Amino acid sequence: MATGWAGDGAVQDQIDATVKDAIKRARAGLPSGPGRIECEDCDEVIPEARRRALPGVRLCVRCQGERDDAAGRHAGYNRRGSKDSQLR
Repeated sequence: MATGWAGDGAVQDQIDATVKDAIKRARAGLPSGPGRIECEDCDEVIPEARRRALPGVRLCVRCQGERDDAAGRHAGYNRRGSKDSQLR
């Protein structure tokens, strides 16, 4: 079947690449290295369960939430310039 300029599977390749980019971005934001017992922002004790769940954690839940809110959400735009992204 003729698909125009795109080859067979091009749409799925684009989706796969976008998902891989998002995973890479998320993993880069995970804490690493030695964690802290006290939050580096407010000096509140970080619960043991949080320290075990997130090795390398440096912030309590409240301070991490405030940083996440301040950072905003990723725009989620399509950097590969498909026709669908140009219609928005």
